[in-house]
Amino acid sequence: MSQQPDRDHYRMAVYVISVAAELSGLHPQTLRNYERVGLLRPARTQGGNRRYSEADIALLHRIATLVDSGMNLEGIRHVLTLENDVAQLRKEVQALREHVAHQRAARGELVPTRQMLSVFTRRSGFFGEQS
Repeated sequence: MSQQPDRDHYRMAVYVISVAAELSGLHPQTLRNYERVGLLRPARTQGGNRRYSEADIALLHRIATLVDSGMNLEGIRHVLTLENDVAQLRKEVQALREHVAHQRAARGELVPTRQMLSVFTRRSGFFGEQS
């Protein structure tokens, strides 16, 4: 079963600013300020009203934690950028691992080549090593 509906629900912008402020424990003006400096980008209705999602609320909690630790807004921007980069790289690494596993399975390779070479060279003394 796919987790896509849960992810879509998590990103569905449904909360008005007053509710988002209450859920995050922040003042509505603070949310507006975070948007102004580029830390947060809530969705907008056709009338221009802000709408916040569960993902936005989680981001607000993360920002509040960083502020409480003494970090300024520019530092927070860098931290959030780096966290997003790391998350993206982890996804790419996982995709590459799955691709390699699929390629090995397609070739019928049960033991990775490096592991087989390591065992072979230790047993044979190929590189002058003794078992």
